[in-house]
Amino acid sequence: MEQNNSFSQAAEKEDIKIYWDEPMSRHTTMQVGGPAAMLAQPRDIRELVSLVYLAGKNNFRCMVMGNGSNLIFPDEGYQGLVIKTVPNYGGIYVDDDGVIRAEAGALLSQVATVAAQNGLTGLEFAQGIPGTVGGALCMNAGAYGGEVGNLVQRTCYMDANAKLHMLAPQDHLFGYRTSLFKEKPGNVVLYTEFKLQPGDEKEIQEKMSDYAARRREKQPLDQPSAGSVYKRPEGHYAGELIEQCGLKGYQIGGAMVSPKHAGFIVNTGKATASDVIALMEHIEEVVLEKTGVSLEREVRVVTHRR
Repeated sequence: MEQNNSFSQAAEKEDIKIYWDEPMSRHTTMQVGGPAAMLAQPRDIRELVSLVYLAGKNNFRCMVMGNGSNLIFPDEGYQGLVIKTVPNYGGIYVDDDGVIRAEAGALLSQVATVAAQNGLTGLEFAQGIPGTVGGALCMNAGAYGGEVGNLVQRTCYMDANAKLHMLAPQDHLFGYRTSLFKEKPGNVVLYTEFKLQPGDEKEIQEKMSDYAARRREKQPLDQPSAGSVYKRPEGHYAGELIEQCGLKGYQIGGAMVSPKHAGFIVNTGKATASDVIALMEHIEEVVLEKTGVSLEREVRVVTHRR
């Protein structure tokens, strides 16, 4: 408790508001999870850098999150500081050369919208992706044949010692649903620059509308979820494997394999994190037993303590 107070007082001197015992069910798209000991929502790059620096200086456990679209916090909560970049740290800026600079907390779908409004093509696939720019870089988010890793020009990030660096494209180590930031989570994205190409605004909007319609048709957008639960296994589709195993609609507590798309787990209203985790473990066990395919999670389950 003394450590918490020391950190809180240091943050207060920086004029940063700290929320105590904040339920993480309020901050994730799956809407499950117990309280974080502390939560802060930085308003700008100065506050974000200060929070990470103060956490390191006080040897205080912390993690940075965006929109919480692929995170499951345990029912016990999180013993440490959660730094949430949404909604305050999400600026989007466009220059005359087709470069968009987006801060870590900007929603990727909003960046795609801004690109379309400026007649810039390349980010249409991001229409409807619920995550932030920071999360998108971490996971090398993609859909419909596109990936953010193909568009990133450079990224400003902060290392675990609160030192700033500028990362060249080839040094992001982008792969299928992975990057340098996933492999080394101590590095925190501050902002990135997307290099896009001029295009026809009408065609761009039509393509985005088509992708949005496909998502509405195939995905359970009307229920809380963490998006696609599993990575695509080589030579297969996770949703198809889960459906083939008879698990579509299977339910543990308030967590259910979506009847609309078996690659999604939805919160039917009163799910706990334990329900979701138990359902994932059951899916993985059944799919491995019946098909021999080992599913790899795309969602991240956060641990309660170090």
